[in-house]
Amino acid sequence: MTSVLLTGFEPFGGETTNPSWTTVQKVREHWMGDAVIHTRELPVAFDVVGDALRNAIRETRPDVIICVGQAGGAETIQVERVAINVDDARIPDNSGFQPIDEPIVAGGPAAYFSSLPIKAAVAAVSALGIPAVVSQTAGTYTCNHLFYLLMHELEAGHPEARGGFVHVPFCTDQAVGTDRPSMEIADMVAAVTAIVRATLATEVDLTLVGGSLD
Repeated sequence: MTSVLLTGFEPFGGETTNPSWTTVQKVREHWMGDAVIHTRELPVAFDVVGDALRNAIRETRPDVIICVGQAGGAETIQVERVAINVDDARIPDNSGFQPIDEPIVAGGPAAYFSSLPIKAAVAAVSALGIPAVVSQTAGTYTCNHLFYLLMHELEAGHPEARGGFVHVPFCTDQAVGTDRPSMEIADMVAAVTAIVRATLATEVDLTLVGGSLD
């Protein structure tokens, strides 16, 4: 049976919740399909998140790994295209660590591309009426750090598996009393579910416009 690992993050940056973790839990709870869904909550901590990911992969032996993170300020579901080999943290992580201009893997490739069908994933989410885009940068914080380590791990030891990263906006509870863009958890759950289904159904990605001018 096909195994899918979904990861989310713990809260960070003063927030009391992280919609990435809430979302992947609900995807697993409501999943209907032949694949088995595993979920793991990962720490927002540069030094230990890689080990947590590797442990989760070892425990679940997934065919597909989709890591999900919170992109505060985003208005859409963002399916990430590329992870870059640099940590440049705007704020300290949950352990107080703040790497600046440090490589994630010394001597590693400058970047890795997602091996998910990113265009098919965006199309599947958009078909639900939920805004989604291909994102050209996952930032330089722990989301990009995890995304890069995921692809590095797959390249080195699990070339048969596919993986990538998805960003979700703040949930509506995080935006109460503010002008921050947000999205209902139910829409995030529907979006990530659609991304999982599109990944399982798509061997060769669609050829659709997904680029940007800036």
